[in-house]
Amino acid sequence: NFAALRALATEGIQRGHMELHARNLASSAGARPDEVDRVVARLVQEHAIRFDRAKEVIEELRASGPR
Repeated sequence: NFAALRALATEGIQRGHMELHARNLASSAGARPDEVDRVVARLVQEHAIRFDRAKEVIEELRASGPR
């Protein structure tokens, strides 16, 4: 089914782009290399790929202590 393949490909590409964008935002917001993956995961999970949210997530991670 072409429509199903198209939807699958589009969602996959969009998700990959959003994760890349979230990774760039996390780094720009000041995440340390060991924090980037956790920040990206939260931003993507929350569908909140924004600089201000990246900064908040970094603060929350640091306040909760090392993992």
